[in-house]
Amino acid sequence: MNIITPVHACCAHHFEPDHLDATVSSLFTASGVDGVYGRSGAYESAVEALAALISRHRPDGAEVYRFPPVMPRASLEKQGYLQSFPNLIGAVSTLTGSEREISRSAAKHEAGGDWTEDLKPSDLVLAPAACYPIYPIAAARGIVPADGYVFDVAADCFRHEPSRQVDRFQSFRMREYVRIGTPAQIQAFRDPWVERAKGIADAIGLSYSVDVANDPFFGRVGAMMANQQREDALKFELLVPVRSAESPTACMSFNYHKEHFGEVWGLHNDAGELMHTGCVAFGMDRLAVALFVTHGAKISDWPASVRAALNL
Repeated sequence: MNIITPVHACCAHHFEPDHLDATVSSLFTASGVDGVYGRSGAYESAVEALAALISRHRPDGAEVYRFPPVMPRASLEKQGYLQSFPNLIGAVSTLTGSEREISRSAAKHEAGGDWTEDLKPSDLVLAPAACYPIYPIAAARGIVPADGYVFDVAADCFRHEPSRQVDRFQSFRMREYVRIGTPAQIQAFRDPWVERAKGIADAIGLSYSVDVANDPFFGRVGAMMANQQREDALKFELLVPVRSAESPTACMSFNYHKEHFGEVWGLHNDAGELMHTGCVAFGMDRLAVALFVTHGAKISDWPASVRAALNL
């Protein structure tokens, strides 16, 4: 698969960061923690419209799953997240013990102490991606059928990367179409989705380019993994100039995981072949922010063609 050359929508514009901040100031309410915001009704209506638009492109036969913002810690550990992205993990911790012990811990705050020092890790972590819970579900079914699986998944996700930029949240919504099958089936699924995604971006008036990319693997070993991922063209991103053309925002991605999840979860077909996986991911909040930055803070002022595409 070759790198796709940049494409630009005629009705899109370039905004400087100060304009971005002014545009979205009416859409979000600060929480006091970077990358976590309250969201306005107008903003949520755009997210809902985007979700409906993406649903209209759902692959035939896709099974729909919606996941909570948490997942089993053991599952995340099994999938190798600690080796690849330990800096992004958010774990759920709780106060445990007797009523007296929990009360003593909670009372530390009133006394000026630190109640969090008594927290114990639970068996849950915050989900860093919408697709992670689907692989053990597929594995529990046993042999993968000849035509593989296609899933439509979504979840509220978390990655510990605090940012004051509104195109990069800590808590965000992700929608994915996931494919499990042979290498040929994965390629036949992923490659056409690049063109389909460009059509979606055109319909909603976003300027964009598509380029090879890599995941933010951690540490020196991670840098080698990222280089290999780029060399093998396993990940492409649809990039929108939200804050600047020089540093565009990845709003969609097209990923080929090869046999990683197949090996982790023992996914095989009836011939004993190890299954590969791939996915198309939509950053719902990043897409919504891109819409408001491109077209303005008031949906009523957006181009008629964009509002028609989104049924707004």
